[in-house]
Amino acid sequence: MTSSGTGRPVTLVTGGGRGIGAATALRLARDGHDVALSYVHDEDAAARVAGTVRATGARCAVLRADTSREADVERMFDEAVERLGPLTGLVNNAGVTSPLGPLAEAQTADLRRVLDVNVLGVLLCCRRAARDMSAAGAGAVVNVSSAAATLGSPGDYVHYAASKAAVDTLTLGLAKELGPAGVRVNAVAPGLIDTEIHAASGAPDRARQGAPGIPLRRPGAAEEVAAAIAWLLSDDAAYTTGTVLRVAGGR
Repeated sequence: MTSSGTGRPVTLVTGGGRGIGAATALRLARDGHDVALSYVHDEDAAARVAGTVRATGARCAVLRADTSREADVERMFDEAVERLGPLTGLVNNAGVTSPLGPLAEAQTADLRRVLDVNVLGVLLCCRRAARDMSAAGAGAVVNVSSAAATLGSPGDYVHYAASKAAVDTLTLGLAKELGPAGVRVNAVAPGLIDTEIHAASGAPDRARQGAPGIPLRRPGAAEEVAAAIAWLLSDDAAYTTGTVLRVAGGR
């Protein structure tokens, strides 16, 4: 699947400044994609990722956007297309957690932010991609879900797990909706991956501490999730849609 301009796929990775998003941007660049990546706060981190992407010979556009805001999403897509050409792929990676703990102790503001970014944000990005890719008659979307969607994450963040279950359902429904238009929609469901996201929930060592409960006895690496995303976007996955690919070490 290639763009009409350079002959290379053009993929937008939301939340591309760190963790799985950063690893995905670099993996896609190495696989021959031009990449647009978005960030919310850390411009320096996004710029560093863009540098590694460009070092592969790929073009890269860095875009600031809060995916929970409709105007930001529309501008992000417009700028990505203006700078790189029509998008052939979208990776909905932007997501947030909140402080660990039982639901009874969760703050309403945290509940709202998790749902706004992890559900509404993915819906807004998928809606725009659905419009553009359906008109083009081709495209691929990969949503980043979580193994939490089926594990429930009791005592940690059941609201986060619920938001990712919504992503799974969105993936299934949209795949059926867009299949006749030639657009594929899949998801990856990472397990405990050793990235910076755990620090945001107050437990920076959470992935390593959870290793005994993982059948493979180790946390995953962002690059391992990126490899799964890259496959789902590739022509090798041309007959794969509506799938949630679990990358969770057996959990």
